[in-house]
Amino acid sequence: MPSFRQRFESLPGESLGVLLYRYFFFEWLFRDVNRGSLLERAEAWRFNRHMRRNLPIYLRRWVVLVVFSYVLGALFEKGLGLDYAATFFYCVSCLAFAMSILIIRSWLGLRYG
Repeated sequence: MPSFRQRFESLPGESLGVLLYRYFFFEWLFRDVNRGSLLERAEAWRFNRHMRRNLPIYLRRWVVLVVFSYVLGALFEKGLGLDYAATFFYCVSCLAFAMSILIIRSWLGLRYG
């Protein structure tokens, strides 16, 4: 089975949008456990449990986005007095925080579920 890096780098004809999507969202790494026969679903569950090792990488990306957008929001609010721009960055940090919680929950569910 190819490693995460090999899967990500073996996308020669992908557009920038697709690459950004794959950089931030991890759904493409997992298989659907609700399709197929009982054996196929069990194999998909084992595969997904194995692929959970990639979730901390995605968590780190989203936590960096939380911190970066919060700092930018504070900079725009306090330093520059641009409240609307600060609101945008605070909203981005809230959404990124929610995604971080989702990743943690997914990792825990695959580890202990």
